[in-house]
Amino acid sequence: MPFRPPHPFNIAGHFLDDRIREGRGDRIAIRTREGTVTYAELQARANRFANALADMGVRPEERVLIGLPDVPDFPAALFGALKRGAVGVMVNCYLGEGRIRDLYDYTRATAAVVHADHADTFARATRGARHAPRLLVLGTGEGDDRIDNSSLHYVNYASHSDDPAVWLFSGGTTGRPKGVIQSHASFANTAECYAKAVIGYAADDITLSVPKLYFGYATGSNLFFPLAAGASAVLFPERCTADEIFAQIARHRPTILVAVPTMVNRMVSHPGARDRDLSCLRLATSAGEPLPVHLHRRWNDTFGVELLDGLGTAEMWHIFISNRPGEVRPGTLGTAVPGFEVRLCDDDGREVGPGEVGRMRVRGGSRAHGYWQHPEETRRAFVGEWYVSGDMMSRDRDGRFTYQGRDDDLLKVSGKWFSPREAEERLLEHRDVREAAAVGIETEEGLTVPVAFVVWASDTDPATAVAAIRSHLAGRLESYKHPREIHLLAELPRTHLGKVDRGALRRTRIGDGDRGAPARSRETPGDRSSPKPRAGVRPPRNRSPERNP
Repeated sequence: MPFRPPHPFNIAGHFLDDRIREGRGDRIAIRTREGTVTYAELQARANRFANALADMGVRPEERVLIGLPDVPDFPAALFGALKRGAVGVMVNCYLGEGRIRDLYDYTRATAAVVHADHADTFARATRGARHAPRLLVLGTGEGDDRIDNSSLHYVNYASHSDDPAVWLFSGGTTGRPKGVIQSHASFANTAECYAKAVIGYAADDITLSVPKLYFGYATGSNLFFPLAAGASAVLFPERCTADEIFAQIARHRPTILVAVPTMVNRMVSHPGARDRDLSCLRLATSAGEPLPVHLHRRWNDTFGVELLDGLGTAEMWHIFISNRPGEVRPGTLGTAVPGFEVRLCDDDGREVGPGEVGRMRVRGGSRAHGYWQHPEETRRAFVGEWYVSGDMMSRDRDGRFTYQGRDDDLLKVSGKWFSPREAEERLLEHRDVREAAAVGIETEEGLTVPVAFVVWASDTDPATAVAAIRSHLAGRLESYKHPREIHLLAELPRTHLGKVDRGALRRTRIGDGDRGAPARSRETPGDRSSPKPRAGVRPPRNRSPERNP
């Protein structure tokens, strides 16, 4: 049942203050390596942030950047901004100076909360910015004193449920992300419809997330959702590796693991995977990217923990299609979450039948207002009650959805359509292929051909590796689906949200690929999204660097 918010309605009260009113102030809200934070302590810290932001001149509805690592002050600062009636804009604290400057100008934030470890970068970004925020730097005497000397008490701003609460960024893999304006009601709605009704978050749950809190998938699954149930979330600022995740599981014994396919792959490929004790987990979730069938099965065989794949978008706040506990079918996304309606339509807007591929449309109580300063894209994507996506899917007669790719990912080769995911699935079946991505690249003749990018696990020389890959694909794919070229990389390029940056891959020039030769590139210095080569293999050519927020 969709959530029906009262008036006024502020999610800082809904997710945090209500637990105090319920008498749960002494329960653990946040778990870290250094200790725990109770609900009462988190509320007090959030109130201090709200008062400090007010003293800095932040007014309701103005934007506040949260550029912190995953430490308890992240949720405290976010809830503090919400209590003030401001709009939280969560950003990756490891972004470079240029991208932060772009964010300043794009969001016109009044204030930014950052940690001393990253303060120099955020401070340098203010130079030349048209809209530079005031910085609240934690981990220094001045910033800490401002918070510590603020009042423990704060009366939340009487927000309307439809007021903007948090900006998310669209997780597009081919272009510049857009600010998605989400309301207070959206977050509460998905907490009821998905977190409670599908996953069954409960007070005794402990959540652990692979993606960091600035990623909306984690903001929900590892902050808002556990707090809504009176549960607790594990936070750690360290870089997320398989070893780190295993260590966090051993230390905190979580019941829910919030995962992404890339980490699923790294965990099952870890040399000591079968010796790890994951018996504390009642389930794990996967989202953010398609989860290959063979990888899902490897997870099941290795750990025996139920893994629920699902689909969500920033435009609809979080997951609205999901597998259910006890009803998981690898290779499918499951069925629509209660409170959401999903249709698959052709180019003329007519609904397609079972087994046919169509473009996804979804409606429900978590739809965003639109994209900030992108009126044309807003008109195309938000049509009446519906969000019209570029995701292409099919649905069987039982209502289970299968992801087919983005509308700009599907390839037409030799007059026939196919999804690059099929090639990726076959590539990943090879024991020495750690990661793989396939995209369509236009030749000089104007034809589109499939090209594969592979992270190769062994020390085989490039020419031998490519030959092994081609031999592996023989008989597993129809000839027109075979990659025209294969590039070996040390790692796949990633967007700011950790998804494979297919836009960067598509800028590769045909003729730079395998045929026994490595790829060539002009790599943008300091750009973390640029493909990194294996020894002796250079990354694809980037014709122009992307500047994503």
